Amino acid sequence: MRFLACCTLLLTLALTAQAASKYDEAHQKIVDAGQLYDDPELQAYIDRIGQRLVAHSDEPDGKFTFSVLDTDVINAFAAQGGYIYISRGLLPYLENEDELAGVIGHEIGHITGNHHGRRKTADVTSKIISTAAYIFTGSGDLADASSMYGAELISGFGREMELEADGLGAEYMYRAGYDPQALLQVIGVLKDHEQFQRTAARASGRPGGTYHGVYATHPRNDKRLQTVIGAASELDDGTYIESPEIPGEFKQRTEGLVWGESVQSERDDNRFYHNKLEFTFEPPEGWTVQTTGQAVVASAPDRSASLTISLRRRDANASPQQVLEDNAKGDLSAGEALEQAGLKGYTAIASGAGSARRLAVIDYKYSYLLEGQADDFAAADPALLASIKSFRPTHPKERAAGAGQYLRYIRVPRGATVASIAADMNIPQAEAQLRLINGLYPRGEPRTGDWFKVVR
Repeated sequence: MRFLACCTLLLTLALTAQAASKYDEAHQKIVDAGQLYDDPELQAYIDRIGQRLVAHSDEPDGKFTFSVLDTDVINAFAAQGGYIYISRGLLPYLENEDELAGVIGHEIGHITGNHHGRRKTADVTSKIISTAAYIFTGSGDLADASSMYGAELISGFGREMELEADGLGAEYMYRAGYDPQALLQVIGVLKDHEQFQRTAARASGRPGGTYHGVYATHPRNDKRLQTVIGAASELDDGTYIESPEIPGEFKQRTEGLVWGESVQSERDDNRFYHNKLEFTFEPPEGWTVQTTGQAVVASAPDRSASLTISLRRRDANASPQQVLEDNAKGDLSAGEALEQAGLKGYTAIASGAGSARRLAVIDYKYSYLLEGQADDFAAADPALLASIKSFRPTHPKERAAGAGQYLRYIRVPRGATVASIAADMNIPQAEAQLRLINGLYPRGEPRTGDWFKVVR
């Protein structure tokens, strides 16, 4: 796992951009290349936190886009145009939503503080390009690994701008209802990981990495950093803002997070794959597919037709036909049972008020609800039905080559230690890694009954 300097990476195509559209294009290339982590619920969760912080920032009406990159690099960075990226490799090291808000708030601070406009990029541009090439292509041949280590990469911002971003981020956190002190916790965890990396680096003869490298000491010993972040709590204007965190939601959104290298594999380019829910379908030729926290939507290029896939909790006592008939609006016709790849389903056409829709329900872990509609329904229906009939589970060969590893939460058994739990984990330096992701580095031990992160 590579360990990079905080907030120093820029998209290669955005380095020379002169207009917001250039940054938009650069971001879209990342999307089109499949570099975003395939978890719509997690993406929506992080966007919700980010937009709340933006609403309480110095640019409440600014356009910000928050994305999770499918890379195990431990990093977060802001690019011009309001684009903020969190790598999935960073998330296991966070304990709660407050800490996640701290990371996001810090990156927002770089943008509202105009740090990209104030920085001197000439001396770091080549390093940024090679590092961005590694992250966005995954090719070690395109990036010199040695350029990814060491504090020289953060020279583009420097201590003053990092402190300013910390102060702004802490202020936005406080105004949004989050605990600004969580930002200190984040930096502390990352400094612990830096020490771990340096120890490992010495053994292998390579330089050690740094995330928030402008701070030479641990944040508990950095009085200036503590003062900058602590100042946010003195902004009290008499208005109490309740924390927006929903108990248990951070754990829910990070349960099952991919650990290590991406689990993406070679697949049929004509099909759409949902990694987390493990289903796939083939949209009509030329259609685009977008995912949100609520649905997967395939659309025709001219938006004249679409197929929406959503899900609901499966009722073991109700057949797909019953579910469809109970939820459909309008008169049903052309009913047909579906049986594909071992899945049971039912489809029909719902008509009413001068329009028609192609509906389907397919049982697979959940009940999947599919709804196709079109301006010219009669002409589009054969393609909609064919797409519905292509819905199936993802084959093992379409998943990662080899078993993927995922972040899981367990309750600590009585008498268990980090060492005993680590004995069942197949990752390098498992004991140290467990302590790092559970905030117990370097020698802490969990308590019986605590929630504890493991990798399986």
